[in-house]
Amino acid sequence: RRSRKIQIRNIPPHLQWEVLDGLLAQYGTVENVEQVNTDTETAVVNVTYATKEEAKVAIEKLSGHQFENYSFKISYIPDEEVSSPPPPQRSRRGGHSSRERGSSPGGSSQPKQLDFPLRMLVPTQFVGAIIGKEGLTIKNLTKQTQSKVDIHRKENAGAAEKPITIHATPEGCSEACRMILDIMQKEADETKSAEEIPLKILAHNSLVGRLIGKEGRNLKKIEQDTGTKITISPLQDLTIYNPERTITVKGSTEACSNAEVEIMKKLREAYENDVVAVNQQANLIPGLNLNALGIFSTGLSMLPSTPGARGAAAATPYHPFALPEQEVVNLFIPTQAVGAIIGKKGQHIKQLARFAGASIKIAPAEGPDASERMVIITGSPEAQFKAQGRIFGKLKEENFFNPKEEVKLEAHIKVPSFAAGRVIGKGGKTVGFCLLLQVNELQNLTSAEVIVPRDQTPDENAEVIVKIIGHFFASQTAQRKIREIVQQVKQQEQK
Repeated sequence: RRSRKIQIRNIPPHLQWEVLDGLLAQYGTVENVEQVNTDTETAVVNVTYATKEEAKVAIEKLSGHQFENYSFKISYIPDEEVSSPPPPQRSRRGGHSSRERGSSPGGSSQPKQLDFPLRMLVPTQFVGAIIGKEGLTIKNLTKQTQSKVDIHRKENAGAAEKPITIHATPEGCSEACRMILDIMQKEADETKSAEEIPLKILAHNSLVGRLIGKEGRNLKKIEQDTGTKITISPLQDLTIYNPERTITVKGSTEACSNAEVEIMKKLREAYENDVVAVNQQANLIPGLNLNALGIFSTGLSMLPSTPGARGAAAATPYHPFALPEQEVVNLFIPTQAVGAIIGKKGQHIKQLARFAGASIKIAPAEGPDASERMVIITGSPEAQFKAQGRIFGKLKEENFFNPKEEVKLEAHIKVPSFAAGRVIGKGGKTVGFCLLLQVNELQNLTSAEVIVPRDQTPDENAEVIVKIIGHFFASQTAQRKIREIVQQVKQQEQK
């Protein structure tokens, strides 16, 4: 039976999300894309189009579509399943279903704190020792630490390492990790298979920058405090099936355990901040489906979905082109990154514009030595979110920023001069209107740097530029809040 939702199977695991998105966007407006839990070597995604007609066209055009040596297999998903909540995102090294996470399908029992599991990679040769005879070792471990431990044995047949997911309190996760390290070290000593067993933690790429810290300071401090050596797998290892990076900690079992506590503290903090930001974005743009945006090329959902985020995003459908006016944002990128944004024969920028539903143009360089180029993005709030998010993600993916720092870009938006505050009167007395008065509050709220130049001469439209500098979510929240304030000021002016 025809519906708006289709399933695409046999997607090559190394296919980048942006390529898939560009392909899907050719046949209509994509409302949602979910990666499905599967034990197959190829990826499976569920795609929801805006209309049944678009889904029909997509099925006709994509059935049998060849990508390298892979041929897509496509089928409809019946309508009654369309409204069901999406499964959690799956990573190549092992996702977890709602059953594994220990949450109820209806989501009625809300946990007091966010479930942020510890994900480890362990050598396959030690899995048997961790489980123990008749499962006694793992049973004892879970009982002592009051944790739930999933060993993903079936994943990656023949692989040298297997993922383990530990659900517990932060203290429970650390205790379970310490016990697993002890078991592996004891087994290694007895079998003389290895001298020192490193701790390997898996973390979603979107959180790793904040673990590393500016110029690597966070990581260096953890190394110094715990007497360990910590390395992180390169961005090049990320694929459609693997949004996680491997954090390898070398040192004694005691030192590795102490490092785990500090590493997870940083990752958990970053995750909790992002969940707050996700909920803010969902509230700022009604009906915005964050899981469908695919803002980073390493995965369609930046974060595992939470009941709060999903609930907030499930409001009335958002229709960007029903708005009376489109927004214009000027985003500044490094000059050397222009080629990556445009792509071969302009393919990447065309795909990005189609995906976001925005107009994207790159302004000429201001001079031969200009270090930055201006990207002019015109579109609805949702289109801005998609387009800017993809640009942030692309710059990180292509290593235009130091791997040890987060991508922070400068964005300019224009606001009416009467809303921004300006220098008037004798002696340059400042009269601060709504926005100017709220800049400090805005910076505290969003963690973005917001600059309202006080000596600007308004342009022909009586507008001045507001500068916003920050990482993606901070910049987006600031942009939305500023637009909100401007609307309030306009309404007051009209009254």
